[in-house]
Amino acid sequence: MSPKNHRSHAKSEQLEAGSDRATPILHQKAREIQPYGKITRMPIALDENVRAESVGNLNQILADTMTLRDMYKKHHWQVSGHTFYQLHLLFDKHHGEQDELVDEIAERIQLLGGISLAMAADIAETTIIPRPPRGREEVPVQISRLLEAHEFILKEARTMAKQADEAGDDGTNDLLVSDVIRTNELQVWFVAEHVVDVPVVRAANA
Repeated sequence: MSPKNHRSHAKSEQLEAGSDRATPILHQKAREIQPYGKITRMPIALDENVRAESVGNLNQILADTMTLRDMYKKHHWQVSGHTFYQLHLLFDKHHGEQDELVDEIAERIQLLGGISLAMAADIAETTIIPRPPRGREEVPVQISRLLEAHEFILKEARTMAKQADEAGDDGTNDLLVSDVIRTNELQVWFVAEHVVDVPVVRAANA
């Protein structure tokens, strides 16, 4: 091969190699690096059994929070009636706040060395919040469903916060008390006031 042809051949090989490096590697498969339910070692000065208990509790809270979040979005889309505008905006605001909680809870689970639930099918299998129908419901029913879901979460969050406190898991206790409980309590207040039966135009005893 002449020097000219050799240089041309080498250049062609370099171009092909460069092209291969830029080509996405598709359809890759491998074993999980951490199975669900297994706790990795994390140097955060908490025993593995403490972290495992918190991870289990937080995954339950996570599943229920994701369900409540999605229920807010469902009602945001489907709300109707003379309070449509204010509830449309309120439900979307609460959806956003619940979405922030979802991220905080999931990150805490990972920080503890656990695996956070993520997929819709896993959430549906885990949540204790009753599933609403696919169709549209009246506003009082939508609100009742939301308030019941909040109560489920608040009951379990209070119990789990005490467990975390007794186990010395201050970070999980703080997340549950400062974020989960306080956010849900405030949202309950804003939503519950919409189903107080008061006159709209003329006072009852006027």
